[in-house]
Amino acid sequence: MQLRMTNQREIILNELRKSRQHLTADELYGRVKKFMPRISLATVYRNLETLSEAGIIAKIEISGRQKRFDYDIEAHDHIFCVQCHRVDNISLERGLISVSSLSLPPKYQITGYRVEFSGICPPCQKKNRKAKDKKIS
Repeated sequence: MQLRMTNQREIILNELRKSRQHLTADELYGRVKKFMPRISLATVYRNLETLSEAGIIAKIEISGRQKRFDYDIEAHDHIFCVQCHRVDNISLERGLISVSSLSLPPKYQITGYRVEFSGICPPCQKKNRKAKDKKIS
């Protein structure tokens, strides 16, 4: 699919690339609005969906949470903080995961997979320790 690169799409892509994070449409909207004050949230959503359908960015849907968008379209996996909802990349040795050893329903043709971990990120752990120390004192 040949996708026309509009000024809006270019700014959205640049902001996503600069962030090096997995941003939501709302977060991207806040950043893009600085450069294009008249852009609407709906326009940002629409452009993110279009860019993701074209394979230019990746859409991440983690545990029923708000969609996030990733500039890195290479196959990789994520870890999700259950407290602050931060999403980070994790590095798995994908060659070591054997789909044939899984117990799958019959007649499925596997076309890909995604591994998702959840936990508590380092900043939230630090915050939790401080809160716990405050209660003790």
